[in-house]
Amino acid sequence: MGKTLLDLSQANQGVVTWHALSQAYFDNYLARLTLGQAMPQQSNPARLTIMERIVKEYQLGKLTYAQAVEEVGLRAFHDVIPRFQTIGTNKEIVKDKFYHADFGRSLILTDNLFRIAEGDVADLHSQLDSRWGLLEGAFQIAHDHSHLNNDLRDVYIVNGYQRTTLTANIPFLEGYQGSTCFYCSEPIAKGDVHVDHVLPRQVVHHDEIWNLVLVHPDCNLSKSDRLVGEHFVHKLILRNENIMGSNHPWKAKIEKELGSTPTQRAKSLRKHYDAVKTILGPYYWGGSAGYNPQTDPFYRKLITFLNNGKTLSLS
Repeated sequence: MGKTLLDLSQANQGVVTWHALSQAYFDNYLARLTLGQAMPQQSNPARLTIMERIVKEYQLGKLTYAQAVEEVGLRAFHDVIPRFQTIGTNKEIVKDKFYHADFGRSLILTDNLFRIAEGDVADLHSQLDSRWGLLEGAFQIAHDHSHLNNDLRDVYIVNGYQRTTLTANIPFLEGYQGSTCFYCSEPIAKGDVHVDHVLPRQVVHHDEIWNLVLVHPDCNLSKSDRLVGEHFVHKLILRNENIMGSNHPWKAKIEKELGSTPTQRAKSLRKHYDAVKTILGPYYWGGSAGYNPQTDPFYRKLITFLNNGKTLSLS
């Protein structure tokens, strides 16, 4: 954002349209993520930032330049604009120091920004590049096999699609889970259910029914975008075969995506699982491939209390 503000101030315009802001911001990220091997933009290896996803989709031909700039304007600034003029959690120290935001419409650049831009802009850009590189270097520590990870991510991004609402799948999935949570096997209260992607959507970029399960809200939050152990993959394979024994239209969809025989479907699902493991590295729920909340008495007691709205005493 600092580089973008410097670039915009050089145009000597007091009011910057949202489109101009989006274009300048995208151009800076595109240049950064095209220089050699792109470095990660946050520490969590399970996630690509919004800007990483937009740039990647543009590089892979899923978005035109104009579409990419539009996506930046729609999705990229909700955190950036409010947080750039914040120090720690204090929003008052440098409030409106560089711009006033009419969110979604324009930025009004301040005289203070123009005074800063009258200095050595090349040196400021160099300092900003150094700080950006410092962050990327720290993030890289958590991202092993980066090049291979990016190659595998490309496959899922190319074949993926925008997130869709999943609530319509709840009644259908309830019949195949017996109204119990896929992860902890405790009952799910009516109306208090989440649909989760067993293989994180941040990686697979789709909402295919073979990867969707019903879970407690707190189990969903606890798992987040982490890997599950092999035991849950086996459980998911069995759940999918249960669906394949029905005449529901989703049967044909699963067959198309995973294969026409149980062996083919299991092999396809495990192939996806192995690819996701390669991308994420050892980023397991509970910190271990063997973690299973279904056999963890403390977790099951905790999740029961949480989802029944009770108070749990840990004494």
